[in-house]
Amino acid sequence: MIETMISEMEAAFCQGVFDCDTVFLFHLEQDTVTIMVGADHYRAVKGGTPEPVDCECITSAEMFRKIWYDGYRPGIMDFLGGAIRCDNPLLLPRFLKAFGR
Repeated sequence: MIETMISEMEAAFCQGVFDCDTVFLFHLEQDTVTIMVGADHYRAVKGGTPEPVDCECITSAEMFRKIWYDGYRPGIMDFLGGAIRCDNPLLLPRFLKAFGR
């Protein structure tokens, strides 16, 4: 799933959502992906990163699929119930907007 998502990002990227480089680290069960989003560029790599992370998110691959492909928007109970663990959840809607989601 991560490979497919990364391949779709280029066509979906929307410039200007972020004004400075922001680093996201997603843990999706056995897979990890680091995505840096800037004002006019982004970079996605499989695996972690040695650079500081602005938002680290842990969830299941199925939950991420629902969010990315089905337009599901998590509610407070997804976070409180542990389906999504995130240290900066307020950045997640902007991340989705940066990729037209």
